[in-house]
Amino acid sequence: MEDVMEMKAFLDRVAAKNPAQPEFLQAVHEVVESVWDIYQSNPRFKDAKILERIVEPERTIMFRVPWTNDKGEVEVNRGYRIEFNSALGPYKGGLRFHPSVTLSILKFLGFEQIFKNSLTTLPMGGGKGGSDFDPKGKSDNEIMRFCQSFMSELFRHIGANTDVPAGDIGVGGREIGYLFGMYKKLRNEFTGVLTGKGLNWGGSLIRPEATGFGNVYFANEMLKTKNESFEGKVVAVSGFGNVAWGAIQKVNDLGGKVVTLSGPDGYIYDE
Repeated sequence: MEDVMEMKAFLDRVAAKNPAQPEFLQAVHEVVESVWDIYQSNPRFKDAKILERIVEPERTIMFRVPWTNDKGEVEVNRGYRIEFNSALGPYKGGLRFHPSVTLSILKFLGFEQIFKNSLTTLPMGGGKGGSDFDPKGKSDNEIMRFCQSFMSELFRHIGANTDVPAGDIGVGGREIGYLFGMYKKLRNEFTGVLTGKGLNWGGSLIRPEATGFGNVYFANEMLKTKNESFEGKVVAVSGFGNVAWGAIQKVNDLGGKVVTLSGPDGYIYDE
């Protein structure tokens, strides 16, 4: 009972420091609840205040992003980069361009990125960034101008040994290319500061499909524990971005049958 009260007091303190951030607080609650017994049983963790440190970003960057639309009008969006934890290596995490982006959502994603990256055993920390800019319905030139303006501030905070952003919702190979081009111009150097680049400027083969492939490989390993496989299975996939596209391709390769995909404007269901 005492442990439960202590955990509640800890979560209350986190909530008080992060008001109006429900997504972030939910992620913290889930992680803390799952590791609390281990944390309590190890005095070294408690003495070093590991949980208190890991729920607080090392750096939170928020900036304005002015850009010009095709009508010649200036629009202003908000940009973010949450550099959450670099205990294992440079911050690593995607950039999301979507009107739903808020500080809370990016802190939630950056917090979870710490653990996702640590599980790879690679020397990568956790971070996340993006903007409330909506690429949907924008011309290529508008997206390019926005990306250039966004990078004109972000470039100060990233680097191959500091913080390595990637793509996410609303940020694909095109956007990464615009961002990288501006970074290269500002820094006057050709370094691997962004992942998800096209093959023509240092990108990796099958990078767009990699997340979807990994998702299916992981699910396949889970099926193996039940002496099952994707062979002959009917699979429902939500979305049709890079993740869903890669997942659909790999499910088909492994003998499954995908019957759904979806997007912002609707879905397809085909038996």
